[in-house]
Amino acid sequence: MSTVETDSPEAPGEERAPDKAQYGVCALLVLLAALVAFDTSRTGSYLAGNDVIGPRPVPYILAGGLLVFAVLYALDVKRGGRGDDAADVRLDWRTIGLLCAVFAASALLMDWLGWVIAGGLLYFGSAVVLGTRRYIVALVVAAALALATFYGFAIGLGVGLPAGILQGIL
Repeated sequence: MSTVETDSPEAPGEERAPDKAQYGVCALLVLLAALVAFDTSRTGSYLAGNDVIGPRPVPYILAGGLLVFAVLYALDVKRGGRGDDAADVRLDWRTIGLLCAVFAASALLMDWLGWVIAGGLLYFGSAVVLGTRRYIVALVVAAALALATFYGFAIGLGVGLPAGILQGIL
């Protein structure tokens, strides 16, 4: 005779009862979506000479995404979804602290070094803190991401990020 082991404490044929407290999270997501949509509707029309649609679609897309996630989450809760049990999760405070330090250093060096160098340090430092041992690859990827975001903002969005010590070179 064989036995079937399951990870859940319920019997194999039992359905999980919905966790009704999670509907509060769904309601908060709907409320946040409504707040974003309402606040966006009150903004004026800020059009630049080269901007066709302005900045208004992005918050509306965000509000729509929040609403979709609220509905999907409510359906998951209704079906008995509970997520992972976080009782046995232990945080790695050293990694969190180092990531905060890398972020703070990047923010403090942004004006002086510029986005490309400070952003590259942010990407590279985050990769090292999270455990990469391929330092050359991480450095190349960090430089490529920093340059891509710099030019993506400058050319694609018309927003100038600080060039810092590379002013005139970039």
